[in-house]
Amino acid sequence: MIRKVLIANRGEVASRIIRACKELGIKTAVIYPEVDSTALYIKKADEAHLLEGDPVASFLDPEVIVHIAVSCGADAVHPGYGFISEKAEFAELCRKKGLIFVGPNPETLRLLGDKQRSKAIAKKLGVPVIPGSEGPVQSAEEAEAVAAEVGYPVLIKASYGGGGRGIRKVESPEDLASELASASSQAEKFFGSGEVFIEKFIERPHHVEVQIITDSHGNIRHLFERDCSLQRKNQKLVEIAPSLILDEPTRQEMAEAAMGIARYTGYVNAGTVEFLVDSSGKYYFMEVNPRLQVEHPVTESITGIDIVKEQLRIASGERISFEQRDVSIYGNAIEFRVNAEDPKRNFAPSSGRITAYYSPGGTGVRIDGAVYKDYIVPPHFDSLIAKLTVWARTWKDAVMRARRALEEFVIKGVKTTIPFHLALASTEAFERGEFYVGYIEEHPELLDYHYDEDPYHRVIAIAAAIAAYEGF
Repeated sequence: MIRKVLIANRGEVASRIIRACKELGIKTAVIYPEVDSTALYIKKADEAHLLEGDPVASFLDPEVIVHIAVSCGADAVHPGYGFISEKAEFAELCRKKGLIFVGPNPETLRLLGDKQRSKAIAKKLGVPVIPGSEGPVQSAEEAEAVAAEVGYPVLIKASYGGGGRGIRKVESPEDLASELASASSQAEKFFGSGEVFIEKFIERPHHVEVQIITDSHGNIRHLFERDCSLQRKNQKLVEIAPSLILDEPTRQEMAEAAMGIARYTGYVNAGTVEFLVDSSGKYYFMEVNPRLQVEHPVTESITGIDIVKEQLRIASGERISFEQRDVSIYGNAIEFRVNAEDPKRNFAPSSGRITAYYSPGGTGVRIDGAVYKDYIVPPHFDSLIAKLTVWARTWKDAVMRARRALEEFVIKGVKTTIPFHLALASTEAFERGEFYVGYIEEHPELLDYHYDEDPYHRVIAIAAAIAAYEGF
């Protein structure tokens, strides 16, 4: 078993990995920039190492991270998600320095990092793929020809994209050339490559992903699927497990397709195979996310399997700890991403001091959090500050539990997505499970919620005024 892990991440995911390590008796080391000096994950780890320089750039430098891992005596690195978790160069440097990378090997990361190569593999294995270009488009003329063949609207997607970035929808031929240039420029900026490709846009699909776990002994398992359709500009906001739209034959077929892709690519560790499902129930392969997913708690909730602990065991050379026959779906789970954002201002990031924090509890309620009262949310990073996951035996019960938990969840001092989630979960459409990719953009009335912005500050102000009036 791994003895000590350096966690090359921050916030709630760092705390999540620390919990799994503690249950396995593994020591933990974390890295942090000065702006994170009061962060929870630092307090929970066995040791913490300061990153010099720019807060974000420090998390993106494999040389710096690996140097700290070697210096502190770690024998493994867990990348979490985001930052450089999918960079083959990072995994390769870890291997070169004798460190275990908790994730796929560099060769697999390179293969799956190219979305077009992944799509070609799926096609070769007989898995349906979304119609589009066979590879990166080399010119506006080629893009126009592909778009004309598959029909508008189309999506322009970065070949090496991820996290919802690098995607543009084009409605008509007049906009294609300019959007192509903009997409390529953005792809170069975010992913280091300006390669883009064209796909047919599928109206009102569901985004369904299958969780897979594989080991170095040839064992492959799936943990069923998650529905991640509730998104804003390709950024996931709410995830559920299992999907409400799949029948059992389709569920099993998609799971087999996902495991087939993993087997063909020699995938080892935890990962996710992502699909789009259209209104008729037909599914199409999209990509493989070769890492832990933000939304993994909903899968853990319905299966009882700790995915991070499996990652660590597999990285240590062990076999998967369960058989496929041992995995079944029990109940329904919903995860709400609590972002430090103001939904009423186009989800603008909100940073500052947390003036009040009260988390919900009770049966079937899980919090993966990164903040507390008086913590200062820095403006430098992704806005995710907590995740609320609820579980219940039925979908209706899960929705009712979600409403109750969201009402209990109080974070003051910065704007958050909590009131938006409560408004969404309170709709009849959500209760019926009637949502899809694009649903939030099509329902701007969700932003018409009424919310007492900061009653605690108002109480303090009134008390201070009374005290002043009375002469205290």
